[in-house]
Amino acid sequence: MNISHALSLSRSTAATIIKDKDRILEHVKGSAPMKSTMITKHRSGIMIEMERLLILWLEDQHQRCIPVSLMLIQEKAKRLFQAKKKSEKGEGSESEEFGASMGWFMHFKACANLHNLKVQGEAASGDEKAASTFPNRLAELIKEEGYCAEQVFNVDEKGLFWKHMPNRTYIAKEEKTAPGHKAGKERLTLLLEGNAAVKDYCVSKELPFKVLLVLDNAPGHPAHLSDFNPNVKVVYLPPNTTALLQPMDQGVIASFKAYYLRRTFAMARNATEKDKNLTLKDFWKSYNIYNAAQNIAFAWDKVRRTNLNGVWKKLCPQFVYDFHGFEESVEAVTEKVVAMGKQLNLDVEAEDVTELLASHGEELSAEDLIQLEKQLIEEEEIETPEPKRFTTRGLAEGFSMIEDGLAKFQAEDPRDDRFSKVYRAVMDALQCYRQILEDKKSSTFQTSLEQFFKKVQRPATDPVPSTLAASEDETPVV
Repeated sequence: MNISHALSLSRSTAATIIKDKDRILEHVKGSAPMKSTMITKHRSGIMIEMERLLILWLEDQHQRCIPVSLMLIQEKAKRLFQAKKKSEKGEGSESEEFGASMGWFMHFKACANLHNLKVQGEAASGDEKAASTFPNRLAELIKEEGYCAEQVFNVDEKGLFWKHMPNRTYIAKEEKTAPGHKAGKERLTLLLEGNAAVKDYCVSKELPFKVLLVLDNAPGHPAHLSDFNPNVKVVYLPPNTTALLQPMDQGVIASFKAYYLRRTFAMARNATEKDKNLTLKDFWKSYNIYNAAQNIAFAWDKVRRTNLNGVWKKLCPQFVYDFHGFEESVEAVTEKVVAMGKQLNLDVEAEDVTELLASHGEELSAEDLIQLEKQLIEEEEIETPEPKRFTTRGLAEGFSMIEDGLAKFQAEDPRDDRFSKVYRAVMDALQCYRQILEDKKSSTFQTSLEQFFKKVQRPATDPVPSTLAASEDETPVV
């Protein structure tokens, strides 16, 4: 026991080494001179698992464009080690110690292929002076270079926990305690973009391809973005001014995340109302990243064009016109989410939704990383569903159902002009699907023709029937 304590080994590991003493010494004699031999400590299971979690944390930091330093990595490694040590509680685990030394870091860095980056993030408080002078400098640049509103863009990266419930719901509680439930802490990094005007883009407006891209001062951005294309000029906001000036941070992203949550709750409500045997837990287990991508697209479409214009009021006020605030506030969306939560029998209040919306930018805790690792392992074992595809039969059946539905409206609508307007609008909206159906029909017809001609065509000289050829090739029996 004294040996295991001195070497920070578990009692079972030390006992195994002592038991195999003769075999180990014999192996050492055959591999190196005795004067150079040394006993090395094997890496424990807790150490290996801690490093896996640390890599997940580093990947998440990278996705969020948050810089890391040696000191920060060492501190996070020690916290993760203690968390794993507490959760394992195996024989000898209490005595294991880890100091995150420089030697350990160099080994970990080599194994994880880390880059040597040590940069400072933005300060907690904004730089009011820089924020007040930068818009004037930017306005001079826009005037000198001749950029119009449609040519000025802003892009921002934001994290989204695409499968995350409010903490007080029974699903969120089970995710943390029951085996087989997912933690909902897998984050997507979204690239959200908008230009300063509400009109069409350069091509549709027949504008020259000439773009001014305004980015925040995040350290994850490449230093020479302007070199990728001579028609794209990149301007960075001054340090510590993102929250004060960046257009996407002036309410658009907050609204988008609220719309996403509302859309997800609406999908759950509709699914459970349609299928009475489907529970909310069943729906949540089946909710996948494809569903999330659909809801992300829907939520972004809900952001009004007038709002996308209005959020430039601090950075480029010359481009903003008649903006009086968001038509639908985050608070109003939150109320609708709470109402749908009640319909789903969830214990959800407004503050729970607000806390969830704010959590998307938070750092993953040790518990989150442990749950995320389990989730990733589970997902590797799940078979990927067959991707969706159009079929001629399915498209034709869909159009038939739509025609039947429109016929019902026509039979009951006393105004022919109103029905005609609706009919044209529906047919115009379905034109993309109509084109797919026509293409598939044409492809099927062409394939059928080719197969037909292959059957009826014969070579210029007919081949000899196989039975006759065989008889002629046979050697006569004498």
